Amino acid sequence: MALLVDLFGYLSIILHALTIVAQSMALGGVLFLVLLARPFVTELANGQRILSRIMRLTFWSAIAMALVETVGNGLQVAVLMSTVDLSFLDVMQANFAVAALVKIGSALVIAACTMRPTGRQVPSALLLGLVAIELAAATATTHAAARLEQSTLLLVVEWLHQLGAAIWIGGIPSFLIALGEVHDGVGWRRVGARFSRLSMLGVACILASGITMFIVYIGSLPAFYGTAYGVMVGAKIGLFMGLLALGFGNLMVTERLRRNPDASVIRMKRFAEVEIGLGFSIFFAAASLTSVPPAVDLAQDRVTWHEIIERNAPVWPRLRSPDHDVLAIPALQAKIDAQAARAHHVAAPAFVPGDGTLPPRNADDIAWSEYNHHWAGLFVIMIGLLVLIAQAGFRPARHWPVVFIGLALFLLLRSDPEVWPLGNEDFMAAFRDVEVVQHRLFVVLILVFAGFEWSVQTGRLRSRRAALVFPLMVAAGGALLLTHSHQIANVKDAELIELTHTPLALAGIAAGWGRWLELRLPGIGGRIAGWVWPLCFILVGIILLWYREA
Repeated sequence: MALLVDLFGYLSIILHALTIVAQSMALGGVLFLVLLARPFVTELANGQRILSRIMRLTFWSAIAMALVETVGNGLQVAVLMSTVDLSFLDVMQANFAVAALVKIGSALVIAACTMRPTGRQVPSALLLGLVAIELAAATATTHAAARLEQSTLLLVVEWLHQLGAAIWIGGIPSFLIALGEVHDGVGWRRVGARFSRLSMLGVACILASGITMFIVYIGSLPAFYGTAYGVMVGAKIGLFMGLLALGFGNLMVTERLRRNPDASVIRMKRFAEVEIGLGFSIFFAAASLTSVPPAVDLAQDRVTWHEIIERNAPVWPRLRSPDHDVLAIPALQAKIDAQAARAHHVAAPAFVPGDGTLPPRNADDIAWSEYNHHWAGLFVIMIGLLVLIAQAGFRPARHWPVVFIGLALFLLLRSDPEVWPLGNEDFMAAFRDVEVVQHRLFVVLILVFAGFEWSVQTGRLRSRRAALVFPLMVAAGGALLLTHSHQIANVKDAELIELTHTPLALAGIAAGWGRWLELRLPGIGGRIAGWVWPLCFILVGIILLWYREA
């Protein structure tokens, strides 16, 4: 239980992100079913098959939503019961628990309604009512529910925001199913045109609600760039602009189909796949927002524009590392060991991961961290350059994924000097520390996609699906980086680091989906993507070389 409490903050963000993903897919499936699939079931050649497949997708999405919500709510209940003197029944009366029960119940009813694709149709009004109830329960656990002022307006706005995400992002998987089952230009045009109009409605809901929340929750430009909340909203805006660009591209394909029913829809399909990825990344950013207060509430400790400029002034990268013994924790441990030896006592550990206290840091710790980031940047730049060389036809450069293994080993050795293999804390004890857990997770991700991509590049794996592991893992790593947190007591220092890590996440997401398009999109579009994603890697490396903590 103690370990659960230690990791609660990070786990709750990840589970909340997965809940938003499942919720949007389930509700998006319902809305697509009611507003597009059912009206066109008799007009399209495979209309009944489209209906059945979308109902199946909606069923499993609703089941996933119920499961993830149950796990997330169970985690919160368990942690609350272990930290305060309340019984299970007392905790279950809290607003978050009641809202979770409503969400789980609604999800299960949606699953029941879509369980039998070939059975009697459930009335559309019932399905839409379940969507409204699910969104209302989800809204009850947002920042809007905790506001003392304008709470009614904000609750409505939050409801619309989540509705827009369900219509647009949550509906894209169903849209891809429909495109895959239609084999004529007339059908493609009908499905594309109807979903384009639905998407515009979703975009309108997101824009109207997003602008309102920006005004209420952020309120000013200094709060936008000077707080963690504002920076994460900026990440959402950047990803949203990418979604709009892809959506506009699909709209152009729909218009071309209107003029020429025989036009290809392959670009529409591939752009829709990337839209799903960017949308899910937005959901991870949205989940991360729940862990920080709205910017308007953080009147103190905002980062000023002058501090941002000062921190990011050009400085030569730090390529030499301080000794491990001079870092704050080893130095403190040596002092404690000496005192214990003189008193003939057993020395206490200088720092215990997960004990609720922040690790001590000194100037050498900062230098150690900067050295790590700068050398990681060199690794990533080398990878990007080797990819470009390989793209130009130099075959030995195709072994570039091996460099990732070196990067992973470097991060494993250097990221957390207080734990194994450099520190006194053993391997398992390190997993009580949220930041260490995140670093270890990134190491595993790097090793997995490095192995797969090297096998693909050298021809050992010829499966098209195997080739997709690398872009998916890179994009997933970027999305996870949006949830990454640093255990630093100084709020401004933590925010300045956040200002560096968020562009890293966005560039990583762009690189992953750029590689996806290179593999999946034929013609000039795929070739352009093949040159763009290595440049994103080089950009990541440059940002890492630019990284500073003081």
